[in-house]
Amino acid sequence: MRCYCCSSLAFADCCHPFVTQSKQPETAEQLMRSRFTAYVLANFTYVLNTYSSEKQIGLSTEGLKESAGDAVWFALKVANSSADTVEFTAYFFENKGLYQLHETSTFVKEGSLWRYHDGILHDDCGKLKYGRNLPCLCHSGKKFKQCCANKMR
Repeated sequence: MRCYCCSSLAFADCCHPFVTQSKQPETAEQLMRSRFTAYVLANFTYVLNTYSSEKQIGLSTEGLKESAGDAVWFALKVANSSADTVEFTAYFFENKGLYQLHETSTFVKEGSLWRYHDGILHDDCGKLKYGRNLPCLCHSGKKFKQCCANKMR
């Protein structure tokens, strides 16, 4: 099975070791991808544990679950990655609509562990119009209507 983060790797070789905490991400991009996967899997404990210590204050798994609402995350596109920042677009369905979250995230190292610190949202966040006959946003090679659009129903 392909990883939920839309890498070309299998889930077992990509984000699975991170979200199960059998291995720690070695880069900011690996952490960002594994956090996206945790949102797909509704693993809010992992999401909470991967915030920086400063940002964890006042957060809870229940609060993260509530803020996620009914969003169904399904595709991720990494545009740019450096040592401590990652620009990405995450795609999700909510209330039968297609949305995108475009963010440049900042990560910090606490000890030897990468942690999400904060992010800047880009102006193109929000509802998205996307043709059903276009290639799927998850990079499966299928048309959108034959792939992830089925998750919207």
